[in-house]
Amino acid sequence: MKKWTLVVGCFGLLLLIVGWVYGLAIAPAERHMGDVMRIMYAHVPTAWVGMLSYTIGMVFACMFLWGGKPQREYWMVGWVEVGLLLNILLLIQGSIWGKATWGVWWDWDVRLTTSLIMAFLFAGVLALRSFVIDWRQRASWTSVATIIAFANVPLVYFSVRWWRSLHQVQSTPSTVDPNMVLPLRLSAFGVLGVAIFYAAARALLAQRRRESLGFDDAERAASQGELING
Repeated sequence: MKKWTLVVGCFGLLLLIVGWVYGLAIAPAERHMGDVMRIMYAHVPTAWVGMLSYTIGMVFACMFLWGGKPQREYWMVGWVEVGLLLNILLLIQGSIWGKATWGVWWDWDVRLTTSLIMAFLFAGVLALRSFVIDWRQRASWTSVATIIAFANVPLVYFSVRWWRSLHQVQSTPSTVDPNMVLPLRLSAFGVLGVAIFYAAARALLAQRRRESLGFDDAERAASQGELING
């Protein structure tokens, strides 16, 4: 593990803890929702970094298709995994917040529905990898699938602006109390730091596995495993 990734991960974790403590103990309660609003300090950064992770994964997918370097595919998978994990957490957090504010755990609101579809699409991207044995074909198919699945990401972001939605429109620093903006940003950068560490660790693990087995050996091992499992 390179030192910079460890430093980024630890610094991100520190920012995350500070942001959450600030949001829970120092930031003021929201005028209408009261303390229920404090879940925002986890929910909003999860949404921001989750969609950013999908975006970075899509960029690495394009880079792999352009140059075919294995390392780019490893980073793509790492970022897609981060995005999917945050996507799932986003849905759980949103359901908790929805129960407290709307009175229901789930509503087929356009923002919620497109977020759920986004999770299914990227889960499908990762599932696709288990059906292809050849490394290069698997990487190419996964890259194409990632780019296709990404088409839903801007739809999720702009859904509250394009359609009438129960979900509120994105706030801006000018419409939020400054004491709320700071913990939001700290938490967001904290989640991002941890995400970078995970994606780097995932790419490094895949690279070391490739180096220890060798490309041909890895493909042969996968083929033998498929025959045994079959």
